Amino acid sequence: MSDQTADTDRIKESARSLSKIHREFSGNANPADGLGVGTLGEQGLVDVFDDFGSNWKIHRERLTDELKKLSEILSTAAKAYEDIDHQLAEALRGTDKKADGGKGGKK
Repeated sequence: MSDQTADTDRIKESARSLSKIHREFSGNANPADGLGVGTLGEQGLVDVFDDFGSNWKIHRERLTDELKKLSEILSTAAKAYEDIDHQLAEALRGTDKKADGGKGGKK
């Protein structure tokens, strides 16, 4: 018999956290969008942030896709662990009833 356990509450919490991170990444683009020389100080810095924004958009989209997939996998895993635990408990209760001769009492 295995002594491994699954912390389904922790798995669900992780799924929710990843989902929240996914929403944040989906909604936030380049943090310097709309900032010009007056705010950043020089054109070179504005150009760097513009380049960053273009690259960040590509990588952010890839990252958000992976975050969403992982969140869904964790949610599915938590549900599967709970379903298996429930089925095992039901099977054990059925075995206990058979061993008790269907009387429902304790020995």
